[in-house]
Amino acid sequence: MNTVQIDLNCDMGESFGPWKMGFDEEMMQHISSANVAGGFHAGDPHTMRKTVALARERGVAVGIHSGYGDLVGFGRREMQMSPDDVQDELIYQLGALREFARYYDMEVQHVKPHGSLYMVAARDEEISRAIIEAIQRVDPGLLLFCMQASLTYEVAQRMDQPVAAEFYADRAYNDEGQIVFTRAVTEELDPEEVGDRVVRAVTEGKVTTQSGKDIEVPSDSVCVHGDTPGAVGLAEAIARKLNENDIEIRPLGRAQQRIS
Repeated sequence: MNTVQIDLNCDMGESFGPWKMGFDEEMMQHISSANVAGGFHAGDPHTMRKTVALARERGVAVGIHSGYGDLVGFGRREMQMSPDDVQDELIYQLGALREFARYYDMEVQHVKPHGSLYMVAARDEEISRAIIEAIQRVDPGLLLFCMQASLTYEVAQRMDQPVAAEFYADRAYNDEGQIVFTRAVTEELDPEEVGDRVVRAVTEGKVTTQSGKDIEVPSDSVCVHGDTPGAVGLAEAIARKLNENDIEIRPLGRAQQRIS
């Protein structure tokens, strides 16, 4: 019998200057892919380098977590940007991460838009297309992480862009299969319940929405946020529950590796 495998990702490298965000060292022990902040919504060059070094040490894949230029709002405020601007800022952030990855003999695995950019792209075909065109021009082997119930996923499929459907461990879902977006999470979740929720999503492909309805949620990767209250406990419980159910946590790898 084939072993069930799932990627477990987390947003990382979001500290900058004297300001500390998240628990990267603790979270990195449990995940398989790190979404590294590109310096626009959070992060800085020193933090990016340290995050890549830590990922290499732990055997964790890295991807660019590209966001709006919104340090004050942590990239969770919607901004009016042209598709060209979105492309330029993605390529800029990706280029920075790629050089740090090369410095540590690593490859960048994926692209995951952050916060409001992620949610805008989910409903805006033009912005989704801009993101995908940028990836295909500079490095078509990159995976694009997004919700399955989104225009981003649909456009990626139409453009033959390798895409990974995400399941969110620590966010509520609506009946349309999309996460309920919030600028700040204040409620501390029960780690055991979250772990069970992830196992169900991975093994059954289902989640219970805010209204109590069961819906299908295909997933290639599970996201747990580093800034969710009690994030380390959530990550530990998720990893433990997956292991108890014989589900292997491992990175997806670049597209060429998956095809070959």
